[in-house]
Amino acid sequence: MTAGRQVGIHRSGTFGLGGKVVHRLGFGAMRLADPDIRGPPPADRDNSVGVARRAVELGIDFIDTADAYGFGVTEEILREALHPYPDHLLIATKAGHPQTRPREWVSLGRPEYLRQQCEYSLRRLRVDRIDLFSFIAWILRPRSTTRSAS
Repeated sequence: MTAGRQVGIHRSGTFGLGGKVVHRLGFGAMRLADPDIRGPPPADRDNSVGVARRAVELGIDFIDTADAYGFGVTEEILREALHPYPDHLLIATKAGHPQTRPREWVSLGRPEYLRQQCEYSLRRLRVDRIDLFSFIAWILRPRSTTRSAS
């Protein structure tokens, strides 16, 4: 490696978000949950905790998660792995897309639901504020009931 050459995350650039400057290359925490993302908690929770810790050790300063990943289990894993959080770390979470059945997501944007899910996320992450809370709305398209002849 050439002296002064940046590698990995540091080559991705940075941007301001939630009052912090973070790298463009972040960590998506969805797969810290079980393979179906719905629950139950992962079979090897210690491994998921270790993955989250290792991501931050490698320089990750932006983690994306959601209340729907394992019904909040990824937020709990992040808390277990990283709380108290380093000052430079931004954890973004989102709501509005519960998984009602395996691999079946629905959009749910009622204000009272989003407020409730935000409160749950605050508790699971053990924080007083969430730097970035997003509403995720899926564009639902009906499945075609016809097949093309081929």
